Amino acid sequence: MSSKTEKYVYGLLKEIGEDPEREGLRRTPGRVARALAEMTSGYSVDIDKIFNGAFFKADYKEMVVVRDISFYSLCEHHMLPFFGKAHIAYIPDGKIVGLSKLPRLVEAFARRLQVQERLTAQIADAIYGKLRPKGVGVVLEAQHLCMAMRGVKNVSSYAVTSSTLGVFRKDTRVRAEFFNLVKPV
Repeated sequence: MSSKTEKYVYGLLKEIGEDPEREGLRRTPGRVARALAEMTSGYSVDIDKIFNGAFFKADYKEMVVVRDISFYSLCEHHMLPFFGKAHIAYIPDGKIVGLSKLPRLVEAFARRLQVQERLTAQIADAIYGKLRPKGVGVVLEAQHLCMAMRGVKNVSSYAVTSSTLGVFRKDTRVRAEFFNLVKPV
């Protein structure tokens, strides 16, 4: 065993009554350590590098929407997964961003221990702060395994969160258009 995480997982397996030396578990500590490193890799992501200067002058004045961005995260309360779809919209103010940057931004923030509410706000704040659009809207809808596997054991519920900034917050028509465009079809 090389990493501290592997040693902790080995100890955890013993603590729950398992034999970490049995055939099916011998390599589990290493697998879990690598999985945790991947699932929390967002801590090391530089948000500026995600955008990488991919802002382009454009005389486009309408809403830009990217829907159904898949994401996976770990809830900070139980370290169990929550996952779903992110929907992002913004209204440019003289410049646009490369569309592939938006899913990358979602992943960077999702790959941290999170609560859905903070994740939603972090995505909106980053776009608003870096792109400086007229407004931003973000909606996340997710299933939480901490509610499905334990506690209430509700397997069919979705949590929906939103963050609106700029004209998305101030102008009810813009807000209504945004929510209409991202509602399930």
